[in-house]
Amino acid sequence: MKTMRATSGPFTERIYYPEQEIESICSDELASVGLLPPTPGPVRIERFIEKRFKVTHSYEELGDGILGLTRFTRNGVAEVVVSRRLELEGTQVSERRVRSTLAHEGGHCLLHAHLFALMPQQSLFESSPTSEEQSKVLCRGDLEANRATYSGEWWEYQANRAIGSLLMPRQLTESALRPFMIDIGKQGFLVFDRSRTEEAARGLAETFGVNPAVSRLRISQIFPMKSEDQLTF
Repeated sequence: MKTMRATSGPFTERIYYPEQEIESICSDELASVGLLPPTPGPVRIERFIEKRFKVTHSYEELGDGILGLTRFTRNGVAEVVVSRRLELEGTQVSERRVRSTLAHEGGHCLLHAHLFALMPQQSLFESSPTSEEQSKVLCRGDLEANRATYSGEWWEYQANRAIGSLLMPRQLTESALRPFMIDIGKQGFLVFDRSRTEEAARGLAETFGVNPAVSRLRISQIFPMKSEDQLTF
């Protein structure tokens, strides 16, 4: 992790996490509370938030386009909230979107909680101070989109990057993808068979309890076509 003074945005510092560091933080934290599965399978993300941050997520009516939020105090995570609309849909797709939203909020909790001890006590994206000296990150838009648009919001990119790392830990995902690897050359070098991407994405979605959009994105993270800058996703 590297830090630098922020010249814009809500925080006094800007943090840069290399991709591998986000992967390591997420897998290590899952293991620390006994929730890193031994074999490929769904991560109990709601239980992770409960055990790691001592809060139980709740559902509330949030504004249009807001899927979830995390409230912080200077002492850390105070509350994790998911949009009630996702809960009420009651479909497999919406249930998995709840999991993605919780993983996004978990990413903020892991990567950004310490920043709230450094910033003035006001709500992100809101102009008025909170009455309880709490700050919150509001998460907007489709967290499962193949590409999301960022306007210098590095904290949102990082939280989105944590979705795959928490719900589909790299080592387990690589293990689940072994049937989709092909042997090239005489040295036994294995590469991902991109012609089977959709088949692999569907299989991973069922294995890890995520929507196919998340598993497609995870495949592209583990087997990138090109290097990506931290403000593209």
